[in-house]
Amino acid sequence: MPQRPAHPSRIGLISDTHNLVRPEALAHLAGCDAIVHAGDICNQTVLDALAQIAPLTVVRGNNDIGEWAASIPTHATLIVQQVKILVVHDLADVPRNLHDDDVRVVVTGHSHKPLIAERDGVLFVNPGSAGPRRFKLPISAGMLTIDGARVEATLHMLTT
Repeated sequence: MPQRPAHPSRIGLISDTHNLVRPEALAHLAGCDAIVHAGDICNQTVLDALAQIAPLTVVRGNNDIGEWAASIPTHATLIVQQVKILVVHDLADVPRNLHDDDVRVVVTGHSHKPLIAERDGVLFVNPGSAGPRRFKLPISAGMLTIDGARVEATLHMLTT
């Protein structure tokens, strides 16, 4: 049986920054063990700012174009403790065989709508948009707390 770590892992979730790094987002992510950015970054300086906080897992969004974004993958996976996480920008690009790959959490962006939902034993999390406000949607980010095989997701409104 795998050893449980001394403390739960905190994985900061952010998406759709669209070239805006809000101080409230940086404060929310401070102290995380890792950060996941689910795309629509729009500029390398966003990643540089986040990388000063914690190791990054990043996927390319539909607005991430140009030479700076060419090496960013469209799908990424990471394993934190006993939890496998799949990251894609658009929910429409999530593969159908999640159980075959033992994926427990899917992190997406694109819609700018914060969401936590469980479907067939898989936790789907969209942290919403931490960038410029779109329509009347909230400005938000998220957090995964992982303790062994247990995972919990929360959303955090960055501004009112």
